[in-house]
Amino acid sequence: MLASLEVAAFYSLVIATTLCMLLYMIWLGSRKEIVGKLATYVTIVALIASTCAIILRMITSGHPPLSNGYEFLLTFVAGILAVYLFAEFRYKLRSLGAFVMPIPFFLLMFIIMSMGPDERIAQAVPPALKSQWLTFHVLTAMFAYGAFAVSFGLGIMYLLKYSKTENGKKLSPKAMVARFPALEKLDELSYKVVGFAFPLLTLCIITGAIWANYAWGTYWSWDPKETWSLITWIIYAGYLHARLMYGWKGKRAAWLALFGFLAVLFTFFGVNYFLPGLHSYAQ
Repeated sequence: MLASLEVAAFYSLVIATTLCMLLYMIWLGSRKEIVGKLATYVTIVALIASTCAIILRMITSGHPPLSNGYEFLLTFVAGILAVYLFAEFRYKLRSLGAFVMPIPFFLLMFIIMSMGPDERIAQAVPPALKSQWLTFHVLTAMFAYGAFAVSFGLGIMYLLKYSKTENGKKLSPKAMVARFPALEKLDELSYKVVGFAFPLLTLCIITGAIWANYAWGTYWSWDPKETWSLITWIIYAGYLHARLMYGWKGKRAAWLALFGFLAVLFTFFGVNYFLPGLHSYAQ
């Protein structure tokens, strides 16, 4: 019964995420406020559905949703939805939804198209996963990666608007990018989001090292996952350092935000599915 409810919650999440992505895009082009409000409400439904799917998985499996790739992607999607909704309500930035919502949509499509039913069934926890440190490790990754997805969307918005206004070009009031906030606001919001996510990523790496010592007897083994997590950390550390020390803002900062999130995606997909290592169980 609970397993059936979990499946229903998952597909409700898929439907809601698809609808809100389309609604945000329609709103951006049509400028009809009712469509924008509907997009926000459906995104809230998607967050509720993802939370229900995670809770039901925890009840049926008897452990946090951390034992395979399906469960982590589920938490990844929830993290993106939660951070995005906070950004929309806090900064009145509904146009961001058109650039962030495709990310959870494609993550869910990846689950449906590449993971069979057997891979989505709750599994017994391997001995290496029986640690509270792993719970903190994945939770910090969930919100850090979710925030980095939002900064990715902000970076795309910045570059699109910059390309339409560079060299003193006048922006038509009817242009899609006219609905975007000012370039300075987009740049500042991206910085704030990365500033929120970077300490979480740092905690993710630290708790992962503590857990690794508990599970494998070493804090760091240069496993591909560890290496790419460090590369991702260095990229975002470079983003913050260049901004604070050298005044890197605007276009250069936006490209770094995009490049950093691509490293996030490779840290999960590239390592878990293509590079052998200690994290191979995540498949």
